[in-house]
Amino acid sequence: MPVLPPLPPVDDTAGVVAWVAEHLGHLTLESPDRIAPGGHRGGQTAADVALAGLDVAGYGRTRSTVLPIEARGASRLSPYITHGLLDLPTVWSAVADAPAPDRRKYRDELLWQEYARHVYARLGDATGEPLRFEPPRPAVEPDWDERMACTAAVWSELETDGWLVNQTRMWWASHWTVRHGRDWREGEDVFFQHLLDGSRAANRLGWQWTVGTGTGKPYGFSRWQVEKHAPELCASCALRDACPIQEWPDARTGPRIEDAPVRMGSAPGAPGPGPDEPVVDGEPEAVWLTVESLGDADPALVAHPDLPVVVVLDEPALAELRLSGKRLVFIAQCLADLGARRDLEVRLGETAVELAGRPLSVTFAPVPVFARRAASVEVVQTHPWPWLARPTSQRLTSFSAWRKGVAL
Repeated sequence: MPVLPPLPPVDDTAGVVAWVAEHLGHLTLESPDRIAPGGHRGGQTAADVALAGLDVAGYGRTRSTVLPIEARGASRLSPYITHGLLDLPTVWSAVADAPAPDRRKYRDELLWQEYARHVYARLGDATGEPLRFEPPRPAVEPDWDERMACTAAVWSELETDGWLVNQTRMWWASHWTVRHGRDWREGEDVFFQHLLDGSRAANRLGWQWTVGTGTGKPYGFSRWQVEKHAPELCASCALRDACPIQEWPDARTGPRIEDAPVRMGSAPGAPGPGPDEPVVDGEPEAVWLTVESLGDADPALVAHPDLPVVVVLDEPALAELRLSGKRLVFIAQCLADLGARRDLEVRLGETAVELAGRPLSVTFAPVPVFARRAASVEVVQTHPWPWLARPTSQRLTSFSAWRKGVAL
């Protein structure tokens, strides 16, 4: 397929939405006429503004606040981190002067993101398999009552903004799996379609944690969490006097990872950590950017400031994933912003076909699809991924154990 037409300026939101609807609308979850932007603007410029405004004072106290929205302490940087507009080392350094308790708590959340990437690098697509245990299914599967104000609010925010605070992600995942006995992988797929920060690494690990992977104890969602973190929802709920989640869900303790028959190990096809130093085997003619690394600080971009940049929106993969249009609008805004500074070429098609015959420089991405696609094109330079803590042979059986072994 020929190169897609140039994107409108990043601040022309309506224009970017129209561009996505015209060129990618046949690949989205919703119909082209229903595509809309989410709650974050994509692009390096927006990411830099968000980072400059980062203030984690009080984070330990407010990070789990759901309502009122203005009292939330969550940083909302995750979409920029997922797509490489902000790397974890940069965000880690940005909170160096924050109050010590809040700095530690916020950095622990960054380390959770890093741990998720380590697990994904070690296991790859195997993270989608039932490696540990499944939560027990209720004897009688309860109805998902659409009148519940709490779950309705979570779904509305997911569908419109494409972003949720961690507290409501846990609510939804627990309600889906622990109380209703649904397959966590199906719920994770729904999140991946909608979340602007959708990451198979962090998303899957979060859903598995909810059903008890790593702890042996499923996370239960009941009314008290809503009353603690979003009391307005209970007060306005049509079911406030007949709450379906009044009591803790019926869930028994499952096995810990140490007791599971399958242990963490290098799985076939897992991406691994990538190179320590640039691997050079020739001179590139272009920089190939992946959706995991769309920022100005991408190492391959930095190494070749004068080369043209090419991004391939892999049509077969998008057709299978059926991402929400708001995710594609966010990515398109990232590309529009980058295109204002670099000679950018955006193509739609199969990666191997669109990049055939072009010597490329690229930054390694710790996701299985990168290795598969890189093997199908002519990569002559591979630059290291900007790890916060480079993966080692350290055991990954739990975040807490891994955290103790990380020196930063």
